[in-house]
Amino acid sequence: MKKSVLNLKNKTVGDIDLDEKVFCVKKFPDLIHQYIRYQNAKSRQGSHKTKSRSEVKGRSKKPFSQKGTGNARQGSNKAPNFRGGATAMGPKNRDYSFNLNKKEKKLALKSALSVKLDEDKIIIIDSFEIKSFKTKELHSDLKQFDYYSALFIHSDAGLNNNFKLASSNIPKISILNQKGINVKDLITYDKIFIEQKSISEISKRLL
Repeated sequence: MKKSVLNLKNKTVGDIDLDEKVFCVKKFPDLIHQYIRYQNAKSRQGSHKTKSRSEVKGRSKKPFSQKGTGNARQGSNKAPNFRGGATAMGPKNRDYSFNLNKKEKKLALKSALSVKLDEDKIIIIDSFEIKSFKTKELHSDLKQFDYYSALFIHSDAGLNNNFKLASSNIPKISILNQKGINVKDLITYDKIFIEQKSISEISKRLL
């Protein structure tokens, strides 16, 4: 499939062949949803915890005699019914992550890329190299693309330092190496700007 290649001033400078096995596959909304759940679960810290009876401060000695006091029998003041005691059945450290196999991950990514391409939200840029590090100049150029939020995906060759500095003060913009592409970012951001060199790298990884 042919797709126009633009420069950062939104002018066509050529075209590129997109692999249909990566950018034009059948869409699987359920698999995209599952991948986002996988990402969210993996990022959960799971460090919530309450102290058990063995961890709370207190004595293990019986607080009063077994019989004769009129109170219910107690073996320790660390029990949940005592002030300062442990929490009964409280939360523990937990790993929320679950696994997706490689085929599912690849298909989810290809499906997300295909959705964005169908919506005409993928823009191929010839290069992210700019001469000035001034935010005002880059912001003025990017306004021509009419985006709400944008993700810039660069190749393994690295990102131009001027572009990195100039884009750092523009709101709702993120920069990502092509190795880090993921379904959540592809779906979350309005428009996806992909450096031309990255296309072959992405296609090679997902085939």
